[in-house]
Amino acid sequence: MGQQRGHQASRSSLGNWYPTDEVTRTSLVDAIADLDQAYALIDSGCGSIVAVRGGRVELETNTVAATVPGDACALVGWLPPTPLQSLGSAAFQHHHGTSCSYVAGSMANGISSVDLVVELARIGILSFYGAAGQTPQMIGASLHQLKQQLPGQPWGCNLIHSPAEPSVEDQTSRMLVKEQVPCVEASAFLDITEPLVRMRLQTLQRAQSGQIIAGLRVMAKASRLEVARKFLSPAPPTMVSSLLERGEITPDQAQWARSMPLCDDITAEADSGGHTDNRPMATLVPAFTRLRDEIALQVPATGQVRIGAAGGLGTPDAICAALALGADYFVIGSVHQACVESGSSDVVRSMLASAGPADVIMAPASDMFEMGVHLQVLRRGTLFGPRAKKLLELYRTYSSLDQIPPTERSRLEKDLFRMSIDQVWQQTRSFFMQREPAQVERASQDPHHKMALVFRWYLGLSSQWANAGDLERKLDYQIWCGPAMGAFNEWTRGSWLETAAARRVAKVARTLLQGAAISSRQTQLRRQGVVLPPGAIDRSPALVSDSRISSMRIPS
Repeated sequence: MGQQRGHQASRSSLGNWYPTDEVTRTSLVDAIADLDQAYALIDSGCGSIVAVRGGRVELETNTVAATVPGDACALVGWLPPTPLQSLGSAAFQHHHGTSCSYVAGSMANGISSVDLVVELARIGILSFYGAAGQTPQMIGASLHQLKQQLPGQPWGCNLIHSPAEPSVEDQTSRMLVKEQVPCVEASAFLDITEPLVRMRLQTLQRAQSGQIIAGLRVMAKASRLEVARKFLSPAPPTMVSSLLERGEITPDQAQWARSMPLCDDITAEADSGGHTDNRPMATLVPAFTRLRDEIALQVPATGQVRIGAAGGLGTPDAICAALALGADYFVIGSVHQACVESGSSDVVRSMLASAGPADVIMAPASDMFEMGVHLQVLRRGTLFGPRAKKLLELYRTYSSLDQIPPTERSRLEKDLFRMSIDQVWQQTRSFFMQREPAQVERASQDPHHKMALVFRWYLGLSSQWANAGDLERKLDYQIWCGPAMGAFNEWTRGSWLETAAARRVAKVARTLLQGAAISSRQTQLRRQGVVLPPGAIDRSPALVSDSRISSMRIPS
């Protein structure tokens, strides 16, 4: 060190570092990867930076280059510990009892399966079962499995807005309360509904501390400010009064409802798979944060609502970007669909693993077909997107099935339905007589609605064909997918995670978290003026051992 006496620091200095008896030196690259340790970065005197642990640091208020004392080195940077739980909000992790701020969003028709939820919950990641599109009986059976396998662990279930099937939304919301599901992801809501409000209010209770808490936590998902505002506000008074009059809630719960927002967390859903408005995350997350703070001036409890980010999060850098925007937690969706534990099929997982960032397309949604709502699906390897758009075009052009020209009708029966329209209607009628009889009654009076139900037969079954891996229907697969899937594939190309068979969900989660922590450290260094040369750090996915995954488990 004596050789550096009196030399001028070659870069901006934060202060001086003095050696002591116990000092460990390592390369900057290795220090960045050592996430749980803090390192001082010192100028070696020959143009390179060395990372050290130990020694003594003396900070300076003047950050311009200064003379370094003879027994010291210039301190050019500081690398604090970056454990995985530091990515996101500690309050979020405490509230949900998780090991990190990583959330596995729900994927309909059981694609976010019992197996997927269990694998992630056991390492402390909050994950949601994909109940949308399933019957109450199927949902109930899955909830029982989850309750038995995950006592005291973080998990939840999805409640999707179902304007075309209100009784299904009603039954599901009641079941979630009855089964004491710890957390519910409320998705695709265009407006606040009574089943949602009832579910929220029925579990309000006063804790021993006197604080009003919800036994069932609600994580809302929205992509529009007008919807977010309703979740961040108290329940509509007319709904509260109606529920109270019918004895669905207690007088205390009705009173508490006046000062409680309808959610504990709200996810800003940007350009995602499934239902999406393709909004940019860079504008959506800050807008949700400002809205929350605005409402909190009138409803103080709203100030405790945490803001999450979803959509396009398929790489460590994307996760870091979401956190930099102020997100308390981040939600991963499309990427998990290609994991072996998902409720999809091997053929779909392989299709997803080969998708690029632009291999997606918007298509009409089955559950909100008549409203013209679209969702994002995989384009590569399937014709579902253009075929679904054709059905919407016919629905908007004609008022009944009988008005469809013979050539168009023949094409539908041959290419899409593979049976006559009359046969499709018989199957559709049988389905709705069991699930939502009011739909059949309406169709008997409204031929345009009958057309919608027939077209929804194709839209609904297309996702089931994909999940079942029906090869005869491969061109009709509806595979919900956002650009995050292609970004993940680009990141993992040439690595151990390239093939779908290697993508076990716990390892994928751990790898993304580890990569995000490293990316976060690199960002910290850039802000301090420490710039690494291109290629200095291997940015491909690190191989994660089972022992590293186990270390994420929540202590019992």
